[in-house]
Amino acid sequence: MVGLFKDGPHFGVEAVARTHESKVLGGGAGHFGPTPIYRYSFRKGVVVGAQIPGVIGDVDVAWLKSELGWNVDSMEVQQIGAGIGVSSALYRCVLKGPNCPSSVVVKLPALDEAAVFTSTMLRMYIREANFFGSLCNEMPVEVPVAYLAKVDEETSRFVVVMEDLSDLRVIDQNVGISIDDARAVIDAAATLHAKWWDRGDEMAQNGTTISLGDPIYPAVLPFVFGEGWEKLTKEMNLPAGILEIGPRFSERLPSLLQSLVAGPNTLCHGDFRADNILFNSDNEPVLIDFQLLGSGTGAYDVAYFITQSLTKEDASKYERELFDRWIAGLQGEGLVVDAEDLWLQYRRCALFCLAYPVIASRGMDLNNDRERTLIEMMNERFDRAVRELNLAELM
Repeated sequence: MVGLFKDGPHFGVEAVARTHESKVLGGGAGHFGPTPIYRYSFRKGVVVGAQIPGVIGDVDVAWLKSELGWNVDSMEVQQIGAGIGVSSALYRCVLKGPNCPSSVVVKLPALDEAAVFTSTMLRMYIREANFFGSLCNEMPVEVPVAYLAKVDEETSRFVVVMEDLSDLRVIDQNVGISIDDARAVIDAAATLHAKWWDRGDEMAQNGTTISLGDPIYPAVLPFVFGEGWEKLTKEMNLPAGILEIGPRFSERLPSLLQSLVAGPNTLCHGDFRADNILFNSDNEPVLIDFQLLGSGTGAYDVAYFITQSLTKEDASKYERELFDRWIAGLQGEGLVVDAEDLWLQYRRCALFCLAYPVIASRGMDLNNDRERTLIEMMNERFDRAVRELNLAELM
């Protein structure tokens, strides 16, 4: 089903309905409620004359009218996602009016300057805005509908207005994902990776994604890892496995990153963890947050998910089962894969995953219970991986 969204004066492109989803996930008012959900394609970069808000206060009734053509009588704004994501600031806007959704989620750059610096250097805001301008319409798994996505590629000032998925089931990563849900996520990962299998280098070359082997990573990651490492070692007691790996990690990063693009390369979500995965009423995964979308080994997503989204106990019990399930899923899509080589890639990716909690901590308030608990949990789960996967051997 193809048509034009009549209330989007700056789109000027087709809106393609989800073919696998018949219900309205985010709720709606007026003509939004009973109509199908649409995915919207966006022009890359900034639309001429577009007003990209600098702060949430700039997102008001007048701005929504100007940018989306919505007639909004009133709106209430609430910050959400504190302690879950640190690269962006998230807000739920409850809207009232004759021609608008009942609520949307607005995504802006982070409030913490260190997080904005890292996100800008790694082009994270550009990646997500461009995702909604291209790959979102090709995704073989469910993703949010974005009504608007704009970015200034020189400053990384950006905004995404997307459907409110608050009615979907949320997983608390600190608690850990259940094995049944984990199996569903692994199946989705296999479907996602199979679609672009061995096309990752091509996608990076044409600018659709950023390769895990891109020079930006060895240029930025050792520096920001060093800052995060200094903070963590001062403010937290770290497990033995992290203390064994951490002091040498920065110097290992450049060669480790190159090993993650040895091939075959595919599309990687890049931040594939429980906090970025919701479940619809059919218990099917819905992926969110595409700021680290890239190209590399599919084992990258799988290793990060298993080592960081399951409890230590479940990871110990089900790790190899889930990895083998991913391999079987790829084979079920008609691919011929080298399971032994992918297991080595999995271990290398698990080693790389130390970068996540250390770098993320730079933009976190470790006096905040939720944020500190998240980093502690990630550290403990990485420590398990170090021991059981013999990751020190890969240093």
